[in-house]
Amino acid sequence: MSGALSKRRGAVAGVLVCMMLGLALASALARVAHAPWLNAALLVVPATLVYAIGTAFSAFYLCRAYPLSTRHPAAIAGVMGVAALFAGLLWATLLQFLNSVSLLPDVRWLGVNLTQSLLALFFGLGVLLYCLAVAVHYLLLEFVRARMAEQRGLEAQLMAQEAQLRMLRTQIDPHFLFNSLNSISALTSINAAGARRMTLELASFFRQSLSMEAHRKITVAQELLLIRHFLAIEQVRFGERLQVGEDIDDAALACLLPPMLIQPLVENAVKHGICGLTEGGVITLHVRRAGSLLYIDLRNPVAADQASARGNGLGLENVRQRLAGAYGHEASVHWARRGALFEVTLSMPAQTGETEET
Repeated sequence: MSGALSKRRGAVAGVLVCMMLGLALASALARVAHAPWLNAALLVVPATLVYAIGTAFSAFYLCRAYPLSTRHPAAIAGVMGVAALFAGLLWATLLQFLNSVSLLPDVRWLGVNLTQSLLALFFGLGVLLYCLAVAVHYLLLEFVRARMAEQRGLEAQLMAQEAQLRMLRTQIDPHFLFNSLNSISALTSINAAGARRMTLELASFFRQSLSMEAHRKITVAQELLLIRHFLAIEQVRFGERLQVGEDIDDAALACLLPPMLIQPLVENAVKHGICGLTEGGVITLHVRRAGSLLYIDLRNPVAADQASARGNGLGLENVRQRLAGAYGHEASVHWARRGALFEVTLSMPAQTGETEET
C-alpha cells in the first residue's frame, strides 16, 4: 500500500513539474511570438505533457536496455543520440500540428504564429530535455543498483556472521558432552544412583538446549535454567565441594543473549577451579542490568599454584568470539585473577523483546 502511494505521489509530482515547465515555456513563447499568454499556454502545456510522458517511458526502457555497466559507451551514446533527435523532432511536429488545428477562423484565443526558427528552438530544447531525462534515469538506476548491492552485502555479512556463531556454538556441545560422559563413567562403579541421576540431568540439559536450537538469542532467565541443569550434573560428581551463589537482578532476566554464552564459563569455573581444590569452594554468579548495558560477573576460587590467567581455553575464547560476532565493539569480556579468586566479566547491550529466531 505504501509503495503504491509513493508511486502515485511521484506521478503527481512529475505532472506538476511538467505543467510548470509548460507554463514557463508558454510565457517565453508569448513574449517571443508576441502572442497572448493564454494562446501560448493552450498550445505548449498539452504538448509538453504529452512529450514528457513519451520521453519518460522511452528513456526508462532504453536506459534499462542499455545499462552503463554492460554496454559499450559508443553504443549507448549512439542509441540515446538518435532517440533524443527523434524526441525533439516529435515535439516540434506535435507543436506544429496542434497549432495548425488551433488556427481556426474568427477564434482569436487559439493559435500562435510559429516560425521556423521557433520550431527549431523547440526541437533543440526537446533534444536537451531528452538527454536530461536519460541522465536522470541512469542516475536512478545506478542508485537502485547500489542500494541492492549494499543490501546483498549486508545479507551476506549477516549469513556469514550467523554461520560463525553456529560454528562457535557447536564447539561447546561436544566438549560439554564429552566431560559429562567421563563423569558418568567414573560414577558408575562408585555411585550408581548418582550416575543415574547425572544421566537424567544430562538428558534434561540437552533436551532444553536442543529446543533452543532455532533461536539466535534467548533470555537471561532461560540461560540460567541451562546453567542450573549443568550445575546439578556437576554437584552429583562433586557433592558438597561445589557450592553456588547467585545474585541476579530481576531487571536482567528479560535481556537477550546468545544461547549457552555463560555455561562454558561456569564449566571453566568447575574444571579449573573447584576440581583443583580439595576443599572445593563457591562459584558466584552476578547478573545485573545498568541502563542500556547488561553485566555478567562470574567468580570462582583457584588453587594457589594455578596460573594467573587461562585465556587460551576453549570456553573464554569461544565467548569472546561469540560476543564479537553478535555485538561487535559494543560488547567486551575481561578476565583476571584477584588473589584466590578468578573473575570473568562480560558486558553487552541490554536487548529485550521476544526471543529472536533465525
